[in-house]
Formats: sequence, C-alpha cells, structure tokens
Amino acid sequence: DAGMSPLWPLAFSASSQPSMSCSLYRLTTSFSFTDISPGFSEAKSYNTLARRLCCKGPPSPRPEYDVVCIGLSGAGKTSLISRLCSEGLDGIVPTAGFSIKAVALPNAVLNIKELGGADNIKKYWSRYYQGSQGVIFVLDSTVSDEEMKACRSELHLALQHPQLCTLPFLILANHQDSPAARSVPEIKKYFELEPLARGKRWILEGSSINSMEAVRESFIRLIGLLEEKELQSVRI
Repeated sequence: DAGMSPLWPLAFSASSQPSMSCSLYRLTTSFSFTDISPGFSEAKSYNTLARRLCCKGPPSPRPEYDVVCIGLSGAGKTSLISRLCSEGLDGIVPTAGFSIKAVALPNAVLNIKELGGADNIKKYWSRYYQGSQGVIFVLDSTVSDEEMKACRSELHLALQHPQLCTLPFLILANHQDSPAARSVPEIKKYFELEPLARGKRWILEGSSINSMEAVRESFIRLIGLLEEKELQSVRI
C-alpha cells in the first residue's frame, strides 16, 4: 500500500534477543531486520533509540552488610546514625534495647544494629552479635578519665570476643568538636590498640555530629574493610 510507513516493507523472523521487561523494546526488537527497502536505516536507528531510552535495565544492587554498633551510653551512636539516614535530631533519646537502621552509602548499604549502652543493657550485648559482619564502636572523647577507662575495657572485650574478634572494626572518637575532646592519637595510645588489634582490620577516626561528611567517609572506609574480608573469604 502506497500510504504505508517506510518501516513496513521489512522481512523479519524470530529474534534471539534476550527477554526484556520494556514493552517498547519488545515491540521494536521482536524481529530481526533484513534490508530490503530504503527505510531500513531509519528502522535500525529507531531500534537503537528504543534500546537506549527504555531498556538499560535496572542498576546492579548494592551489597548489604550487617553491622553491630556498640558504645557506652551518651557516646552519640544514635545521633550519628540518625544523621547518616538524613533524620532530624529532635526528640532523640538513648536507645533502650536495640534499633536497626539501613544506611545507604554509594558503594553499599549498612544494616546497622545499634545496641543501647546503659549498664542494664550492655551486659546483654553479646546476645546480639550473631550474624554481624562488622563492628562500629563509638566513644565519647570528652568523658572523665574514669569513664574513659570503662570505655577502654568495653572496647577490649569487644575486640577479643569470639564472635567479633575476626571482624572489621570502625572505632569513632566522637565529639571531636568539643574543646575538652582528647585527640585521636591520644586515644589510640591510651586504648593500647596497636598491640591488641595487631593483625585485625580496624580504623580509628575522630567524628562529630557537625562534620557528617567526614563521618560518611569513615563509614565508606569501613565498607572497604568489609569488602576485603569478603574477598579473602571467597579465596579461601
């Protein structure tokens, strides 16, 4: 018919194209073209355009890691995680028991199980360690010497716990924006981390609720350690 589109006079046969969810892609690629008319190049261009517009396919899913977050009460665990989730800080109270939040980062999603740090809760921490792939330990770098000693004791217990001792650790010395904060090198020396954590994957960095981009970078570095451990497990 003279009024037909120039796309019509094409010989076609069943195509071996992979199945796609996009209906427009299926419509334009369910046959293979044989050039028997001047309209072939136009049809081919349309086919290519349809591919690019609607059939790129979903992006690869980001890996997910289950991480436990511990630290004494008042260290700032809840505030840091809430800010990473773009939540407000109004009404934040110390965690009673535990909470779980998914923190989406460019290279992975961290499913963070935060455990309350009060004395009546921390004695049950170990019940929630199972299944963890990494550890975040948050400490308040402004506390008294006595409280810092208690914090060091808890970190040492975590580093040596059978369910955590082989996992990557991110240790955050929080409240670094306070004039009373101990520096990261001071905390590293006081906590005697070098001999205790030798051979382990760990990071010690300062943090502050007012410098969330730096906190985000620390979490991304933790993901790097998690990926390294995962690759090592695959090789073994």
